[in-house]
Amino acid sequence: MAYINYYDILGVSKDASQEDIKKAFKKLARKYHPDLNPNDPEAKQHFQEINEANEVLSDPEKRKKYDQYGENWKHADEFEQQRQNQANNGFNGRYSYWSGNGNFTGQENDSGFSDFFESLFGSHKGKSTRSVFRGQDYTAELSLTLQEAATTHKQVLTVNGKKIRITIPAGIADGQTIILKGQGGPGTNGGPNGDLYITFIIKEDPIFKRLGDDLYIDVPLNLYTAILGGEQIIQTMDSKVKLQIKPGTQNGTKIRLKGKGFPVYKQEGQYGDMIVTFSIQIPTNLTEKQKALFKELQQQD
Repeated sequence: MAYINYYDILGVSKDASQEDIKKAFKKLARKYHPDLNPNDPEAKQHFQEINEANEVLSDPEKRKKYDQYGENWKHADEFEQQRQNQANNGFNGRYSYWSGNGNFTGQENDSGFSDFFESLFGSHKGKSTRSVFRGQDYTAELSLTLQEAATTHKQVLTVNGKKIRITIPAGIADGQTIILKGQGGPGTNGGPNGDLYITFIIKEDPIFKRLGDDLYIDVPLNLYTAILGGEQIIQTMDSKVKLQIKPGTQNGTKIRLKGKGFPVYKQEGQYGDMIVTFSIQIPTNLTEKQKALFKELQQQD
């Protein structure tokens, strides 16, 4: 597989801050999301690469390993353990490793491969009992409704014929990827299993629009309530609330309901806000008497 530079994928420099990486990921995820490009396989592939790059660079520990070992960062723990073992055994040669640009450096033996390489992966000339390989990583997508994403719940996935039971935390975001350690392909010769990367796709909701942890809803308001004031029932994610409408409420008026938005991911009891926008409904099919009353009001204005 060709070496993929995660920094290039997100369009950021190697010294980019975590905030820069977060902003770049959100911008690109929106642009290449499969829901917005349903007939574009290249967009879907790019979306997966963006998720993969963000998964690594947004994690300080993984980013450190990636910066040091490049495309082979997943084997960083094996490299470090082997280096420590050689140090404990009094190894005097150069330590071998993969640099962040994908180039191999190290002490070579007669076969043309480094001692360190062969101690991890076996001889290039033939099969070795020391050849230990990590299993392949799997990827999967899981679609959720907005209501499902708002509650912590369990689901069963079938990946490569294997059923996996997972708990999905409330507040999961569209395009977010989580990792299930050891749920990927089996390792070789006692090597560790790969991981399972699950990307969540949150479907659009007919009532609510979600931006971050806030929810937005448009509420129709009849003309008489807007003019005279009164009460209006508002639907939230899990209940209904009664609002007092001030007389003279204008079209497009916004009201913020604190703590009535979306649950914050992995922060139990924390919620965003709900922003209500009122849309004044103009009455139609007025009777002659009603028209006369409006004309009277118009003349008094």
